[in-house]
Amino acid sequence: MSESQHNGGGPASTIDLEGLWTALRAEAAVVTDSEPQLAHLLDDVILSRGSLAEALGARLSRRLAREDMPRQCMEPMLTGVFENHPLTVRAASRDLVAMFERDPACFSPLEPLLFFKGFLALSTYRVAHQLWLDGRRWLALYLQSLASEVFAVDIHPAACIGSGILLDHATSFVVGETAVIEDDVSILHEVTLGGTGKQTGARHPIVRSGVLIGAGAKILGRVEIGTGAKIGAGSVVLNDVPPHKTVAGVPAVVVGQSKEENPAIEMNQSLECANGYGI
Repeated sequence: MSESQHNGGGPASTIDLEGLWTALRAEAAVVTDSEPQLAHLLDDVILSRGSLAEALGARLSRRLAREDMPRQCMEPMLTGVFENHPLTVRAASRDLVAMFERDPACFSPLEPLLFFKGFLALSTYRVAHQLWLDGRRWLALYLQSLASEVFAVDIHPAACIGSGILLDHATSFVVGETAVIEDDVSILHEVTLGGTGKQTGARHPIVRSGVLIGAGAKILGRVEIGTGAKIGAGSVVLNDVPPHKTVAGVPAVVVGQSKEENPAIEMNQSLECANGYGI
């Protein structure tokens, strides 16, 4: 993957960023009028900001700042990365839209920006990943540690993650150093993309576009999850999964064909078994 692909340089480049920012500001104004108790938060994160890059820096710094890096130090650093690397903002905006479009409990793209730790953890990863690419590895690892502590999401900053990612609920999501996740993937909580031992080099999974990974699934080793595949909840995947196949079990085996062309978009978590019956 190229650096641009790491941060969603394909589909992310086509998103209407200005339109999204305008919609976020309009929604923030409406919520401010209806919920005065949230007025300070909304003003600080959205209404007083001139761009989504500034808003992301403000929201993340509110969540991540602490004594060893107070907000007055953290916010300029985070905002600077977003402003100097526009693809990180575009990738985050695609994540935001993905969560709004795929999560039936989400009624506004403003919700993930304010409240969804899956989105906030991914956005923190995007900054850490850019810092890693820039050779600032200690600072990248510091952000990884903070995200693990604050959001219960542990993504190594060297991992390569595309855009349009739905990380639903997010608790206990773990991604190893050499993992690759392509664009437009949906992942539920307690998923691990891990290794299988002490080997070095490329040792973590590759997840192709359109994949849906159910809650609690563990995908271990340098296995490839093919385009449009579906991983059943609680499965342990130790071998490659062909494109558009559904796997389930411990260890996971093929149980059928994915009915949807893009399971990540449809979010249908039923398992289509080879005998014609669903689970």
